[in-house]
Amino acid sequence: MNQAALQKKKREIFEIIQIGSPANNSKSYQFDVFLSVVIVLNIIVLFLQTFEELSFMEPVLQAIEIFTIIIFIIEYVLRLWTSDLLYPEKSKIDAALTFIFSMDGIIELCTILPFFFLSGFVVFRMLRVVRIFRLFRINNSLDSFNVITSVIYEKRSQLASSFFIIFVLMLASSLSMYSVEHDAQPEAFRNALSGIWWSVSALLTVGYGDIYPITLVGKTLGILISFLGVCAVAIPTGIISAGFVEQIRKSEIDPDSLDTYVSTILIDVDSKWLNQTVQQIEEETDYQLAVIKRDDVILKPSPDLVICLKDAILAFENKEHRNRQ
Repeated sequence: MNQAALQKKKREIFEIIQIGSPANNSKSYQFDVFLSVVIVLNIIVLFLQTFEELSFMEPVLQAIEIFTIIIFIIEYVLRLWTSDLLYPEKSKIDAALTFIFSMDGIIELCTILPFFFLSGFVVFRMLRVVRIFRLFRINNSLDSFNVITSVIYEKRSQLASSFFIIFVLMLASSLSMYSVEHDAQPEAFRNALSGIWWSVSALLTVGYGDIYPITLVGKTLGILISFLGVCAVAIPTGIISAGFVEQIRKSEIDPDSLDTYVSTILIDVDSKWLNQTVQQIEEETDYQLAVIKRDDVILKPSPDLVICLKDAILAFENKEHRNRQ
């Protein structure tokens, strides 16, 4: 096979193993469905192997597990081989390294390795559930998982402050409970850190009951700490809830009240913008590219920047131009 034919076959494989839809790329969509079935099958086998009553099926379950792992390995190798098409602006080695250390690459590797060694980390295979959610997104531009991650990212400073408050309360309650309960329960509260487990269960309102105060002062302190725990847990919950409300309000903005239309565009294998530069896109269309998100990196749309697969683009289109069309 000559170089041109090999490159053509490589492009075909790349388009198949990327996320597709029934309308745009039926082969890619069928591959996504097949891969999802294999993932679910692997997880089912993982659960069935824990039942002693099904020990007589162990050879069959082992064979199914080996089959699914082989599929995962083939998929990982193909994604590694076609990584230079995923990152066309990089060299083959840099593209391969970028994929290996990307979130998708790490998840895929962590779900394969436990089969060969690290048998105690079999739970890593459950990470493949994340891939099913990624394969079947609610929509291509702004799915529910992107909303969650964007809310957490936007509110990261407030969330960090609230978690710091919870951490301080946890240490303070542990030290306080040690002070009043150590003499009565020297085994349960040996030192200031011995109350960490109790403080976590009290502040998070779980209350396992394995460690608890028995003195009057300790019980009174426990009541106060439990009330503080309710308030402390409510802080990050309120922050995230407010973030969701803001996202909903943004999505409900009337486009007719704006001078420009704002579009969020996710680049897939069928996008006409794929592998074009920012300058080419802005010259051929009426769009003005504002922000480009690639993996977890926010890029400034410089004229010579090449648009890659899976890029998320925030673009503006003039309202008058849209109305003329």
